[in-house]
Amino acid sequence: MNIKCPNCGAVHSLDTLINDADASEVLKAVLDMDAALGKAAIRYIGLFRPAKSQLSWSRTAKLLNELLPMIKAETVERDGVSYPAPAAAWIHGFTETLAARDAGRLKTPLKSHGYLYEIVSKWQPSAAAAASVSISGGAGTSNISGGSLPQTSKTLDAVAQLEEMKHG
Repeated sequence: MNIKCPNCGAVHSLDTLINDADASEVLKAVLDMDAALGKAAIRYIGLFRPAKSQLSWSRTAKLLNELLPMIKAETVERDGVSYPAPAAAWIHGFTETLAARDAGRLKTPLKSHGYLYEIVSKWQPSAAAAASVSISGGAGTSNISGGSLPQTSKTLDAVAQLEEMKHG
């Protein structure tokens, strides 16, 4: 089974990704997030890619693992102050950072998560946002509040099953 990267268009074999230590670390980090959050995080991490080369698996894993503890804790630290940051705040931050790049307000490649942290730290829940996305226990599911049914990502579910087969 091949997987195509939505950021760069690279095609990789799923077996190769699972057997490569750094690529496997990226998959593990993404699987620790729900589907919507994982997709937004991967698009955001693409902002760190150098213009004339690829972003290495080890750098991608490092960048994701810098964010993951705060995402799981639903908090962000900025200038020594801790702010509440539910999954919706992180998705908002990823989306706004990408929009800033698209509008020419943000120069890439990014060097740090500072811009993201600033956006997430200032996030305020809106009354119109009835649904909130939360982090799952490692499967490709999104927990939606407000009576909606869970959404699943077939790709993340398949990767989780392959990881289980590899380690089980």
